[in-house]
Amino acid sequence: MQHGYVDDKDALLKRLKRAEGQVRGIHKMVENDTYCIDILTQVSAATKALETVALQLLDDHLNHCVAQATREGGPVADEKLKEASAAIARLVR
Repeated sequence: MQHGYVDDKDALLKRLKRAEGQVRGIHKMVENDTYCIDILTQVSAATKALETVALQLLDDHLNHCVAQATREGGPVADEKLKEASAAIARLVR
């Protein structure tokens, strides 16, 4: 079975690399006693980068996995909808 994000995998990996670099940069900022507001600005940027990845994964999941399950119907469809709803709830907390 192919995951829904397969078509966006390269873009997702690129975004994750960028977020990883941002987190390393934040680590260095703390080590170097950088002004707290400047660190918070970078934390916000890293958070936004990860949120973008999460939203892309969610969109791919809905358009691929959930859509396929709903076409098939039955308990698998119900489970995929519950799973997607739970994922959305985690993202908005």
